[in-house]
Amino acid sequence: MYAVFPIDGRRLELVQGDITRQEVDAIVNAANPSLLGGGGVDGAIHRAGGPEILAECRQLGGCPPGEARITTGGRLKARYVIHAVGPVYYDGKSGEPETLANAYRRSLELASEHRLHTVAFPSISTGAYGYPVEQAAPIALHTVIDYMRTHPEIELVRFVLYDTPTFEVYRRALGVQAET
Repeated sequence: MYAVFPIDGRRLELVQGDITRQEVDAIVNAANPSLLGGGGVDGAIHRAGGPEILAECRQLGGCPPGEARITTGGRLKARYVIHAVGPVYYDGKSGEPETLANAYRRSLELASEHRLHTVAFPSISTGAYGYPVEQAAPIALHTVIDYMRTHPEIELVRFVLYDTPTFEVYRRALGVQAET
């Protein structure tokens, strides 16, 4: 499944698939604060990228929620991995929306700082961290769209969504039609 949202000659895409297989400048890892791997997207990226990513993460000394760090992509097709730490969801009133938006924004800032043009994101914090995807998707999409509108160096942002229900929530939040 696939959907496109044009932004001033550039693109925001939604795809259903495996983020570790994306041919972009950087993929974003939904990391935990230790940056030392875990389950879900984090574990898949570390497994696919190999030990080089973990070795670099050990040198970074962790990352607080709402922030991001960058490493090489190891064996991935992407040249870099941006490790973004989203919030654990409690009640939606404990700073989670701001922290989630900051994780997306900081990831894009790192991409800009490193002169990267194409970035693939997962749905940060909606797995083990329990953020309801219906609440997270609009925050993610609005943050990325706002950033892209003021940073023309970012040519493509692709949300790579693992399953059909998550893809559909993002598609509805973006207000576009899907193609198969």
